[in-house]
Amino acid sequence: MVDFSLSTEERQIRDTVRTFVDREVVPLEPEVLRNERAGRPGLDPGVLTELRAKARKAGFWGVNTPEEYGGMNLGAVMAAIVAMETGRTFVPFSFGGTADNILYFANEEQKQRYLIPTIEGERRSCFAITEPGAGSDARNIRTRAVRDGGDWVINGEKVFITGGNEADFVMVFAVTDPDKGANGGVTCFLADRDMGWKSEPIPTMGQWGPASLVFDDVRVPAANVLGEVGRGFELAMRWIGQGRYLIPARAIGSAERMLRMAIDYARIRHSMGRPIADYQAIQWQIADSQVEIESTKWLTLYAAWRVETGLDARHASSIAKLHGALMANQVVDRVLQIHGGMGYTKELPIERWYRELRLLRIFEGTDEIQRRTIARNLLKGHARLGGIGE
Repeated sequence: MVDFSLSTEERQIRDTVRTFVDREVVPLEPEVLRNERAGRPGLDPGVLTELRAKARKAGFWGVNTPEEYGGMNLGAVMAAIVAMETGRTFVPFSFGGTADNILYFANEEQKQRYLIPTIEGERRSCFAITEPGAGSDARNIRTRAVRDGGDWVINGEKVFITGGNEADFVMVFAVTDPDKGANGGVTCFLADRDMGWKSEPIPTMGQWGPASLVFDDVRVPAANVLGEVGRGFELAMRWIGQGRYLIPARAIGSAERMLRMAIDYARIRHSMGRPIADYQAIQWQIADSQVEIESTKWLTLYAAWRVETGLDARHASSIAKLHGALMANQVVDRVLQIHGGMGYTKELPIERWYRELRLLRIFEGTDEIQRRTIARNLLKGHARLGGIGE
């Protein structure tokens, strides 16, 4: 028998996170909307720092971080469930105490300088592989690193880098052997901002604040190579694939929150003498949204389960990411339509979610790349139909 229920501990963790989000985070939403309407940042960074401090005091720190580094090490399935709960608010909150998964490949000296301070919130990192001519095609990167004595000199540009304006160091990927390229010729470097790279913000339609990074003869010590010279592309793919299931997880939380708004509004909004909830056109939109949310939930949890059990989760994660991104955009469109003119205003957060969720179909693998990956896996026999449970 397959048991889909959560354990007592898992349920307690989920409920604790839900209570924290409802009590501490959701009440900040009106302030975020007011600030953004006035052209100011949604929240002062100090507010988010204070929230993370409250969460740490409550026992939530490093949801997926190994216990040896002070984390909770809850596993991928629980991390997905936590992401569903934090996704129920548009306030950009996440529990602290985490670091990029590839930083765990650092040597002991690098862990002291980069990994541990990042986990403790003392440093901020960013991951830089995307370039103006190499977005979805990560194998086509052109940023070069040339050995010069005991250093590497890096030249190139990266774009759409999440956290690039706030980071004080970057995990930057550069070609160190053009003849080998992605097959042994790309290296990852840990480059501090004071080594000379510069960042510029890229305005976007949503609240995502990416940056372009410019490396102009940036000199990085050989001791700052992360992993091995020439093995950087493997690290990049590990970074991209490891947490992909968390994207649809957050989308589930957002979609459920908006669907609840639509249901509540449909009950009280009257048209032609009746609540609009009585009309089939509204009912079908609500029903379709629920079906799509639930299907995304199980696809996401299955991908997370594969990660947690050590199975290859790349195919399952691509399916979950593609389905979740499309689901979120369809649900927010329906919810805005149900709200009519009010949904289009900035008085409600729906139009904000509308802009924000559009990003899900682009970053960390576009819809087209996910479809290509899924189809290629099936056509080449890397995955097969009816493979659940394997």
